Amino acid sequence: MTEALTIRSLTTTTELEDVRTLESRVWGEEEATPVHQTLTAVKNGGLVLGAFLNEKLIGFQYSFPGFDGNCVYLCSHILAVDPAYRSMGIGAKLKYAQRQESKKIGYSYISWTYDPLESANGYLNIGKLGAICSIYIENCYGDMNDPLNADLPSDRFVVEWASTEDTKRAQPLYTPDQIMDASLTQWTLTDKGFPSVIGIDERWLNRDVVSVAIPSAFQQMKEVSPSLALDWRMRTRRVFQTCFAKGFEVTGFMKHPESSAPVHFYILTKKEVQK
Repeated sequence: MTEALTIRSLTTTTELEDVRTLESRVWGEEEATPVHQTLTAVKNGGLVLGAFLNEKLIGFQYSFPGFDGNCVYLCSHILAVDPAYRSMGIGAKLKYAQRQESKKIGYSYISWTYDPLESANGYLNIGKLGAICSIYIENCYGDMNDPLNADLPSDRFVVEWASTEDTKRAQPLYTPDQIMDASLTQWTLTDKGFPSVIGIDERWLNRDVVSVAIPSAFQQMKEVSPSLALDWRMRTRRVFQTCFAKGFEVTGFMKHPESSAPVHFYILTKKEVQK
């Protein structure tokens, strides 16, 4: 089905109204990004890309210029795919199209934030795209009331993705068993089948490569056991902040070899050992 998918830049008010409607449907927010804002962005170095199937808008990506004190980059703010078309690789296709367009415009890299406990986003952003992260922001957006973020601090990774194609860092060769054994977050299963942190094994911080286990189904966990989801938020907040302070950065994401496993793993590498 995705062979018929087309992705193009959106610049008219009519197109951007459709984007706003899709954003409201995906995120469950009445106050989606106003058209006057997206229109202004695309007229001043920003991008709104739409993914179409049979001329139906089924996904979009919205970004605008940012400045880090040294250079201008592309700040990727929203990516959304119609729920009826999830798990078809459309998000990745939108990101690759975004990279191509950003390179044409002259941006050296793209940056965005995401919730580090959302494993699907971790797999896309780190595992597939090859973005890297060494910045963790506590409660980045304050209290949020949408279904995905309600009742938890809105902690976020800040990732960077180079506009050139060769973006993945060299990874030391470790087997899946070694990655799982080196997890800083030690866990066990609850009687409801969710992972629960039982301790933080900081002895692995002396290594050049460590891993951090996270729940594979964080939203389901939050619905059934909000207190457990909050515990994961606070425990992993401390772990990632400790790792980043010690010179690690997130360079990989590994799904558990068992498809129904309750956890997946981030891979963190010391910056000085990367080639």
